[in-house]
Parts: sequence; structure tokens; C-alpha cells
Amino acid sequence: MLLALLSLFMMGTVQAQTIKKVGQTGLQFLSIDVSARAAAMGGAFLMAGKGAEAVAYNPAGVMELDEGQKVDVYASRVEWIADIALTSVGATMNFDNWGTFGINAVISDYGTSVGTRVSDNAAGFVETGDLDWGSYAIGLSYGRKLSDKFMIGGQAKIAHESLGSSTVDEQNVDNSVSGVAFDFGTIFYPGFRSFRFGMSARNFSPQFKYEEDSFELPLNFRIGVAMDLFDLMGGGSENNSLLLAIDAIHPRDYTERVHLGAEYWYADLFALRAGYKTNYDEEGVSFGAGLKYDVGGTMVKIDYSYTDFGVFSNVNRFTIGASF
Repeated sequence: MLLALLSLFMMGTVQAQTIKKVGQTGLQFLSIDVSARAAAMGGAFLMAGKGAEAVAYNPAGVMELDEGQKVDVYASRVEWIADIALTSVGATMNFDNWGTFGINAVISDYGTSVGTRVSDNAAGFVETGDLDWGSYAIGLSYGRKLSDKFMIGGQAKIAHESLGSSTVDEQNVDNSVSGVAFDFGTIFYPGFRSFRFGMSARNFSPQFKYEEDSFELPLNFRIGVAMDLFDLMGGGSENNSLLLAIDAIHPRDYTERVHLGAEYWYADLFALRAGYKTNYDEEGVSFGAGLKYDVGGTMVKIDYSYTDFGVFSNVNRFTIGASF
């Protein structure tokens, strides 16, 4: 597995210097990290995600709650570039032998912009009025343990995007698309301490179409590994951990990428996180922190992440959650 990750990284590095597969997919909000914890770890969340937050990366992760916990909920806010904001909420509930069911939603707000259309006038365009645009995805997920070592999960979601309306040949045109997409994932513990590996495939869908051009969602395949390094060093304790996670990604609309992330928990109360993404034009280093505290049997969680976005504004994310 580690050799496979290294090979994927080397292949992506070489290809990135030649031809990049860009402009092939739409509804790009589905590719944005909505979890502050995940973003702080550089998006290396395939094997690190737990509960409701895991659905956007690996639906099998809904089974990864701590012992005794049945319900997990979260709400997240992303202050994205270009004044774009995303809000994400989710909840999962474990039904023992029936598995875990979940529901989640991501809503993006693009603000209001002035629409234009190509024209043969002197300016080369005409204004079509203000565009009130945005997008959302609502999904239902399910995860199940097939054995003590192997978990699977899946999600079906409705994705929608609206780019406002415009006037074409004196007729009003609604520039919006909707459709169904699917996610799948697995997690496997081979039996070597906390080491696990798995895969996911996200955004399987038919083609979407506006007026003329058809496109597909940002389909991507991931393989990932994760392990608490204190298991190897023997320097940790029951409440301290140092998680290292590596994800290798094969996206439809770009060359191969690798996400690296680390998370240190002290006394199972306070976490420091860092991550790095390879083969991105701007996005790269990220940092973050988290707190969790037991309040009357309910574990309350607060997370923050900061992402350096190069020439754009830096991105901040905030997530609150609870499990019980």
C-alpha cells in the first residue's frame, strides 16, 4: 500500500509538469473540504474521519465512533475564496446490527453578481441582470461493519447548482442543473495495532447539462492509510496520540495528488493538526486545532483550521459537533 501511494505521488509529479486535466467537471463545491478537522490535516481524512464528518470523504467512517456512542452531529462553516461561503451540517445514528444511517447537507452561497452574455455589439457582451446563484447537495448515507476488521459505506445525494436566470431570444432561461450522485468507501484493519487502509470513490453521476455543454461531477478515487505513530514509538498513553494519515487521489479533472496530515491529541482533550497537499496551484499548507470535552455524557467538539491559499485570501473553517 505504501509503495502504491509513493508510485501515485511520483506519477502525479511527472504528469503535473506536462499536461493537466482541467475544466472537465462542474459543481466544484463538492471538492471543497467542509470539515475544519479534515482541512487542518490537509484533506488526508479518508482513514482519519469519524462519524458524521467522515461522510464527505469516506462513508465507511460513519462506523468509527468511540465505544458507547450512538449519535454524532456536526455543523461547519467555510469562509472560501472570492467571498464564497459554505455551510455544512450532518448527523448519524447507529442502530447496532442494522448499521449506521446518516443525513448531511452542504449549501454554498456565491453572493450576487452581474450576468453577461456574448454579443456582437461594440462591447462584445450585454448584461443580463443580477445573478442570484448558489448550490447545494443533500445526502443519505449508510455504513456497516462486515467484521471486526472490515467496514463499508455508501451515500446517495442530490446535487443542485443555480447560476441564475437570463434572457435568450426574449425568453427567460433558468440556468440550473440537478441530479443524483453516489459515494462509496471501505476501511480495513489488518491487525497491526492501529494501522488501517481503505479506499473511496466519490461523485459517481450521469452527465449534467446547462444550455448546450454537458459535464460531469468532480469524480475522484482515493486510497489511504493511517496509524497512531505512538503505537510504533511506545511513547504514548491511553489519552495521547499522534495520528499520521496519507491519501492518494486520482481526480477526473486534474493529475494525481497526495494529501498528508498529522494530528496530535494531548490528554484526549486538546488537538494540534497540520497538513499539506501536493500538486495544487495555490492550496498547500494548513494548520488547525481542536477541543473536545465530556459534558454530562455528551462529547462536545470544537475545531478550527487555517489554509494558506497563495495569491487568494486565506481560508478559515469552523466546526462544532457532539456525539453521545
